[in-house]
Amino acid sequence: MIRSKPSLRRRRLIGAAAVAALVVALVPGAASGQEPGPDPRIGLGPGWLDAQSAISNLDLLAHRDKPAGFVNPANPGDFGFVASDLAFGGDHAFVGNYNGFNIYDVSQPADPTLVTSVVCPGGQGDVSVHGNLLFMSVEETRGRLDCGTDPTAGTRFQGVRVFDVSDVANPVQVAAVQTCRGSHTHSLVTDPDDSANVYVYVSGTAGVRPSSTMAGCNNTPASGVDPARWRIDVVKVPVAAPEQAALVSGPRLFADPATGAIDGLQNTPPAPTHPSGGTWSPSPVTDACHDITAYPELGLAAGACEGNGILIDISDPANPVRIDEVADPNFAYWHSATISNDGTKVVFTDEWGGGTGARCRTTDQPQWGANAIFDIVDRKLRFASYYKLPVPQTAQENCVAHNGSLIPVPGRDILVQAWYQGGISLMDFTDSAHPREIGYFDRGPISPTATVLGGFWSAYWYNGQIYGSEIARGFDVFGLRPSDHLTAAEIAAAREVRLPEFNPQHQTKIGWAPSFAVARARFDQLLRTCTTTITGRHNGPLTATGVTCLDGARVNGPVTVRPGASLLAIDASISGPVSAANAAAVHLYDSTVRGPVSITGTRGSAAVVAAEIHGPVTLTGGGTGTIEPIIADSTVRGPLSCSGNSPAPINLGAANTVSGPAAGQCATLD
Repeated sequence: MIRSKPSLRRRRLIGAAAVAALVVALVPGAASGQEPGPDPRIGLGPGWLDAQSAISNLDLLAHRDKPAGFVNPANPGDFGFVASDLAFGGDHAFVGNYNGFNIYDVSQPADPTLVTSVVCPGGQGDVSVHGNLLFMSVEETRGRLDCGTDPTAGTRFQGVRVFDVSDVANPVQVAAVQTCRGSHTHSLVTDPDDSANVYVYVSGTAGVRPSSTMAGCNNTPASGVDPARWRIDVVKVPVAAPEQAALVSGPRLFADPATGAIDGLQNTPPAPTHPSGGTWSPSPVTDACHDITAYPELGLAAGACEGNGILIDISDPANPVRIDEVADPNFAYWHSATISNDGTKVVFTDEWGGGTGARCRTTDQPQWGANAIFDIVDRKLRFASYYKLPVPQTAQENCVAHNGSLIPVPGRDILVQAWYQGGISLMDFTDSAHPREIGYFDRGPISPTATVLGGFWSAYWYNGQIYGSEIARGFDVFGLRPSDHLTAAEIAAAREVRLPEFNPQHQTKIGWAPSFAVARARFDQLLRTCTTTITGRHNGPLTATGVTCLDGARVNGPVTVRPGASLLAIDASISGPVSAANAAAVHLYDSTVRGPVSITGTRGSAAVVAAEIHGPVTLTGGGTGTIEPIIADSTVRGPLSCSGNSPAPINLGAANTVSGPAAGQCATLD
């Protein structure tokens, strides 16, 4: 374990995280990584509200059973009361349900409170939030325009409802846009150049409704006149007048650009049966999208469209255009997508079995019902790897890849993901070719003898915690625990990211304000890559090559960091000068240097934090254009001079003590 002796100021900044790390080290069963022996998820006892559970690198902070009216106690898996997707706005979580939606106050994540329940049947009940507006998908023919509960009366409704939730205790439906195939899911799409309107991409996968219930609907073949299949529907919603929401286009995202045929993608399964030998379930034939994840700031979206994964240009939100497509003979049903924060990767999920089947058994191969990770290169999709939940589930547990979101750890790509009754899994896909699990939570099956629908529909990160929508059991809140895979500083840096709202199929570009947590997170990430680690006494000069780490080391002699190499020092003592020219990174934490420090032309991050330097410090010509060099909470017994760094060095509000003049870019850091 890395030792540190933070100053009083630093103790205040990282003390809570350090305590959390200590707790992890002391609590039995809280091991990080893969536990010795059988995986604790194997053999969990069954039960509806009393199943056994297993957890790693997470804390279950709270659980709330489904409220009355949104569950059938005689049949917890009743499809009429399935808890579906989640959205967040301010201090509230909006939990979709086939029978309506529920709103929780999550201002205290460990104690969520139910604010109100809205009964409005019709499935699928997926929700999104934009300001004071809530959007809800309605797919089933039992849906009524007025949210009535008698499916034999009233005007039929299939499409997207719009509610005003400015008073969260009393949501009011203000619009309802009908579509020919209803709305299985929908995607909120904002326009960076037009804040007055928001767009909703409607993915309808149900059968085409009769024209008697909506004019213009037809089930004609692709060669017919304006068929209702082989398209998505785009709804434009004026934010100030949502009652004017209306369909504005029906993009043919699957067309063959050479022939113009609207059914230009996969029209038959790649083989008569699934590679497992069974039926395709569902059949991967592309006549709709299941999910489309929009990333407006990149002008990009990723569509999971039944038989294909597609990449979409959404720079004109009303008229999206397909720019690439892929297929996979292992995929039964392209279901959802998540794009990395930097837009260089996309994770597609395969909902083999449609979400109701047990597809995580020991006999199911890791490339079936899995994630497929693609790199995005020159706006083209390149396959990198598969990721499947790494522990088998029983034949009584519906299990397959489902909905997740990014955890905003700077410098890493981490997805928290629901796997139905496979639980929740945290996947690190920073290396797209080698994804790995770094945490999980799982409950035993609902029934010991039959497959009863249940498990996590969604697992999303929102403003510091993970929230889960459990189909049969309710609403869960989780916190991250420090581990070898995710340090206290990385978790703290992720928690510093605050969003006004979060929607499952709408990604916002994440940025990290400079902070001690962010800086230390970079240090911790480099620490995992050490090629040389020195922990004791080192006599004589030291030349840092690769990634050289000084962990409590005592170096008697000068330290030279070669070009392209990195030096990481914590709780170290160096009797001699430290010089680095064109290094990859230089970090001095809680360390003493008895001599000058010269850091020139650093290509990556540089940090001098809570250090004591007996000599001048010079920081020249470094920086990446995005990461600020840091000199903070340190004592410099000599002059401090900085010039030509981009960005300029900062002290994170923790002034340094400088006995000589502070000059250039560092003139204000003392």
